[in-house]
Amino acid sequence: MAGLIIIFIVFAILSFAVSSTLKRKFKKYAAIPLKNNLSGRDVAELMLRDNGINDVQITCVNGQLTDHYNPLNKTVNLSEAVYNGRSAASTAIASHECGHAIQHAASYSLLKVRTALVPVQNASGRILNFIMLMSIFGGGFVLGTNWQTLLIVVIGCYLVLTLFSFITLPVEFDASKRALSWIEQRGIVSSQEHEMAKDALKWAAMTYVVAALGSLVTLFYFISIFLGGRD
Repeated sequence: MAGLIIIFIVFAILSFAVSSTLKRKFKKYAAIPLKNNLSGRDVAELMLRDNGINDVQITCVNGQLTDHYNPLNKTVNLSEAVYNGRSAASTAIASHECGHAIQHAASYSLLKVRTALVPVQNASGRILNFIMLMSIFGGGFVLGTNWQTLLIVVIGCYLVLTLFSFITLPVEFDASKRALSWIEQRGIVSSQEHEMAKDALKWAAMTYVVAALGSLVTLFYFISIFLGGRD
């Protein structure tokens, strides 16, 4: 149990550090006006149109860095700072989310796999939360359950979460690659603004890298406990 706590603390610190850096970078780059004065919405509309996508809606959502593409209803959802922002940061994020819309339109295989895994990933997360709550408040449940069976369930859930996390990485990297290539070729940004956009997307990707590594280490931790208990 001590090992699990250490893993949690280490990756919580890493996650906080990366998230804080991303927010700091976004704030810094968002304060520098884009020379062409296009808003995030303008960039998104232009990128979708250039790629022949006419059935995706662009919406404004609440929150900070809550930007995402929803393949179920075909919406590019931009936070207010990105939707209305006219900076390299807002351009980077808006074009990145449109990169996902382009992946969807092109039937990008890994995006299809990731989307298919979403309900399984959600179910795995709920099962893990239930087991954790029962471990804390339901001692009788834990004592009455074969620990090996419980470990197998936990390992299975973390296997799904880890698989989901690692499939997410190339999906995110590919969307950023599409975004950076398009804004450069289209002349949306200057060379200096391109570097800002690239740096912002790099730190956004790092949040997914930390999450994937944390899930993998936790998976190996439970596997080692299971194998050790069988000796």
